[in-house]
Amino acid sequence: MRMSPVLSKQLHALCVQVGHLIQQASGSSNLKKVTLELGGKSPNIIMSDANMAEAVEQSHFALFFNQGQCCCAGSRTYVQDTIYDEFMERSVERAKSRVVGDPFNMKTEQGPQVDEEQFKKILGYISSGKREGAKLMCGGGVAADRGYFIQPTIFGDVQDDMTIAREEIFGPVMQILKFKTLEEVVERANDTKYGLAAAVFTKDIDKAHYISNGLRAGTVWINCYDVFGAQAPFGGYKYSGNGRELGEYGLDNYTEVKTVTIKVPQKNS
Repeated sequence: MRMSPVLSKQLHALCVQVGHLIQQASGSSNLKKVTLELGGKSPNIIMSDANMAEAVEQSHFALFFNQGQCCCAGSRTYVQDTIYDEFMERSVERAKSRVVGDPFNMKTEQGPQVDEEQFKKILGYISSGKREGAKLMCGGGVAADRGYFIQPTIFGDVQDDMTIAREEIFGPVMQILKFKTLEEVVERANDTKYGLAAAVFTKDIDKAHYISNGLRAGTVWINCYDVFGAQAPFGGYKYSGNGRELGEYGLDNYTEVKTVTIKVPQKNS
């Protein structure tokens, strides 16, 4: 399907907006099948019995990987109330130690954002978080005199209705939210237009199954994050898209089903 001029001009827009345009272009042309992976606001749930050191490091990676420019980033970190303070303290310490700089230096953990537009957009979200009452725990500013570098940023006391908890930031900005019960966190995690990925950290396999079964997301990781395999389908629910990549389900997007019916004459005996 050939991309329309309107679509090409909109490629800088949000993934969901572009997805709408792609489907419209398909419908107005030849009805070509399309698969869409449109980003998300993925919940990362930390239970009180989780391995703390592992949960902190994996959650750090889940959000800050690729400067936060990751469609399935764990950008809503839900932490159970009894471990919230410790998790926050350790996460801030880890973020402050993150090495930001030249991406060609092997010691660098975080390079610049992709362009000036995204750079300014992320700083705008940080301003929004502060304005709406989230507590800036670390970062929040520019990390270098030149280039599109942003400090690894963490917000605490984040509420579900805040802009930074609703919209995909696509940058190095971590939001940490507090919860009490399993039922509560599943309901809050699902309260989003997105549904690409999710994760839960716990030593209790029953809790892991309860949460993973209840989450409306195409991929759920348990005690890990961003683990992919060629045999494991990947794709989203709701506004996170349709269709799947990888695995047997990924082949469905490239095949057509045909039915052939043959009338067989009655055999004379």
